[in-house]
Amino acid sequence: MKSFLLACAALFISFFCRAQKTATPGHSLLWRIEGKGLSKPSYLFGTIHMICSEDYFWTDQMQRCLHAADKICLEMDMDDPQLLTEIATGMIDRAGKQLKDYFTPEEYQKLSDYMRDSIGTDIRFIQQMKPAILLSLFAGKSLNCPSQVSYEQNIMDDAKKENKEIIGLEAAKEQLDLLNNIPADSIVKEVLSSIETPSDTRQEYAALVEAYKAQDLPRLYELVQNEHDLGEGTSAFLDARNKKWISRISEKTKNNSVFFAVGAGHLWGKNGVIQLLKNAGYTVTPVY
Repeated sequence: MKSFLLACAALFISFFCRAQKTATPGHSLLWRIEGKGLSKPSYLFGTIHMICSEDYFWTDQMQRCLHAADKICLEMDMDDPQLLTEIATGMIDRAGKQLKDYFTPEEYQKLSDYMRDSIGTDIRFIQQMKPAILLSLFAGKSLNCPSQVSYEQNIMDDAKKENKEIIGLEAAKEQLDLLNNIPADSIVKEVLSSIETPSDTRQEYAALVEAYKAQDLPRLYELVQNEHDLGEGTSAFLDARNKKWISRISEKTKNNSVFFAVGAGHLWGKNGVIQLLKNAGYTVTPVY
């Protein structure tokens, strides 16, 4: 009897996670992956890595589909205890330069003051790190709110409650290589811009959050494409990674229903994950 009830529950959840029609293409953060011989559907969800608590939303449908999946897959396996060590080690500047060497004395003083007053960190503690570390430290300041939430962390917390395995699409080294390939002068320019015109950075991120809350993938994609900190690296950060992910998604969904949660900017466009999965023969439809 218990097995029968569990089977009925799974069928019930699957029914509610089925795609439904909409008059506005691309206005969904959650997509169902079917076809190409899959025995179970999988799901693709677009995250925004940090958001103010008051802007965070999570629907019943999202929860049902997360519950229906066998495994959870993020961009990286954030449940791996070695991950932070790998990233920290990879961010050490092996070229013999210190952070101060990338800035003029005046720029470095501005950076030092900002790190102390706004980030709450003495820059001397990260002097041996590469400039890319500053992008991560500054990210939270794009949100003008006291309380912030991570979609990835909340998804992981839910997965752990149900003893679901958490896996990743990429290794830490792959993401580190991306950061290391950003020209240092581009990073310096972005860092100084964030310090000197913080309102511009906040306005840009506010526009991203607005599009995200509207589940407007085309608008999100447009905003990400125009982000000045990516510059010519947009292709490497989005297109190249998306193409690499398709074979990995195919492999992971062969025998399991997987809930993939990746940055929403990866989903849309001719080289977005949705279109690339369709090109590979899958049926990918929005879930509401």
